[in-house]
Amino acid sequence: MKWLNLIVFCMALTSWQSFAERVKDVAMVEGVRSNQLVGYGLVVGLPGTGEKSRFTEQSFKAMLNNFGITLPANLKPKINNVAAVAVHADMPAFIKPGQSMDVTVSSVGSAESLRGGTLLQTFLKGVDGNIYAIAQGSLVVSGLGAQGLDGSRVVVNTPTVGRIPNGGIVERAIPSPFTQGDYITFNLNRPDFTTAKRLSDTINNLVGPNTAMAMDAASVRVTAPRDVSQRVAYLSTLENLEFTPADNAAKIIVNSRTGTIVIGKNVKLQPAAITHGGLTVTIAENAEVSQPNALAEGETVVTNQSIIDVREDDSRAFVFDPGVSLDDLVRAINEVGAAPGDLMAILEALKEAGAINGQLVVI
Repeated sequence: MKWLNLIVFCMALTSWQSFAERVKDVAMVEGVRSNQLVGYGLVVGLPGTGEKSRFTEQSFKAMLNNFGITLPANLKPKINNVAAVAVHADMPAFIKPGQSMDVTVSSVGSAESLRGGTLLQTFLKGVDGNIYAIAQGSLVVSGLGAQGLDGSRVVVNTPTVGRIPNGGIVERAIPSPFTQGDYITFNLNRPDFTTAKRLSDTINNLVGPNTAMAMDAASVRVTAPRDVSQRVAYLSTLENLEFTPADNAAKIIVNSRTGTIVIGKNVKLQPAAITHGGLTVTIAENAEVSQPNALAEGETVVTNQSIIDVREDDSRAFVFDPGVSLDDLVRAINEVGAAPGDLMAILEALKEAGAINGQLVVI
């Protein structure tokens, strides 16, 4: 019995190595994440493609006030070269003050295009309301828009959205829980109890028993050293470990809008017999001209002649034995010549009949 268990373990280990994936590809470290920043600013220097709106005028006056310039209350400045924009960026984990990141700028008003514009200094805030970065710079806009005097218009891509490479400068770092506590936690990208157990077993086999413990289907907690340099080296070793995640659950995904059907490899069918056919009705209208003789006192009349053709497609039946695999299912459907719409109907009927061992998901 001992040798039998050893053989089974070796076979399982060989199977795992054949389809192994790295830990970093299937899980992420808890707390190591990017953070979203957003701000509101002005883009200037537009070639007459800006906007005239109340909030743009208000923002423009507020900007001038910051520079000590006060405009009369009843004065409405002509600011066709200014646009109000929303600025947003993803602040990567561990980024430090002084480092730069890309920012995206999007028009929030009726500006026609941001091409050629420059973003003025804009504060980027986090969800807590604190300022973490400042953005400024010239926009790179891939879109193009042109409009004629007769109202005709051509728009290529989106000219009201642009990016500023390295346009954001970090002013404040976001604290990370990575260096805190005695544990690090791996969160699986696809929660699964079997995958969590296999991950914890792989870590325990390398480091030692009780080092890693699966908390649930999504999280595996691992004991880690407190010293930061040791923790970095430790995590570098763990994230490059290879193990075999569990197979996906048996699912059939049907996209009713595009006709796309994806069938998982673990889908099995119970014994079932299927026949599928259709009735095609074609109606054609032919216009005929009825013209009287030259000496007759009649009028030329156009009449319609309807031609109705009813054709019944050949129906073929095929039988599935117990435990039919995905290959057999696809081969049988291809022999019948079913279209995507017909295949959806067949799959739904099989699910209603309880003949599919898997989940049918319609999106």
